[in-house]
Amino acid sequence: MMEPAAPVVAGVDGSSSALAAVMWAADECARRDAPLRLVHAFSLPAAGHLPSAGTGDDVRRAAEERAGACLTEATAAARAAGPDVEISAEPLSGGATSLLIEESRHARLLVIGAEGMGNVRGLLVGSTAAALASHGECPLVVVRGLAATDGPIVVGHDGSPTSEAALAFAFEAASLRDARLTVVLCQPGFTVESAYRTARFAAARDAAEGDDLEVLARWQARYPDVRVERALPRDRPVRALMRYGAEAQLLVVGSHGRGGFDGMLLGSTSQALVSHAPCPLVIVTSESRRGSVQDCRERITG
Repeated sequence: MMEPAAPVVAGVDGSSSALAAVMWAADECARRDAPLRLVHAFSLPAAGHLPSAGTGDDVRRAAEERAGACLTEATAAARAAGPDVEISAEPLSGGATSLLIEESRHARLLVIGAEGMGNVRGLLVGSTAAALASHGECPLVVVRGLAATDGPIVVGHDGSPTSEAALAFAFEAASLRDARLTVVLCQPGFTVESAYRTARFAAARDAAEGDDLEVLARWQARYPDVRVERALPRDRPVRALMRYGAEAQLLVVGSHGRGGFDGMLLGSTSQALVSHAPCPLVIVTSESRRGSVQDCRERITG
């Protein structure tokens, strides 16, 4: 269970993308009256490093100095974005992904930039985001693109448990921002126009209408201040969410939709959006799915 004073945690690696993520996180902390924790992970060679790199102490000292410089720069950016936000910063020795997963256990949000310092940036961020979204214990925010300051919060909903968890996050985010909420109803089976597929789409739309209204009514009762618009596009979920996300403050999806496999790190829609979302992306995992992932990990390691 999240502690009342749980921080928003932002990963820092010295990149401009990470600084953008830090500034987004500081702004979010101001909205949520939450502290901000900045972390920088650095790894040291276990053995056999080149003699020209110096002694083990020299390598550690250089890594710590770089970490300190990254965190100092990030702290300054955070203070500029959220002057009243409580900020802490800490360098951590170890692998970034595993350390961020550990941080997520005590965080309300985990925030990373869309591009890191790796040579193959798309692969690096995609694999890191997949691991964090699947094994982390709080929602993951990947900061990419420019958020429309007066745009809606956009959330994808397909009736799955993770998409309802995304819906819960989106309602809260819309309420915090006094923004309208666009719920994009995603039909995984829809592909291209044809008489057969159009008929199937209409049938799916009619079948989902009752369940959709019931779910939305439940969340609308909890957040009566949120203005809700529903969209049922005749398009693939990824393309539809990309289109609506182009004018959004925030795009929210579940880590897996209907038909997802537990062995997959991330669903195909959320995986595609990690690399191409036009605005900050939130990936939410349901509590039940986190439990099943944890059970699976315990069986493997037990």
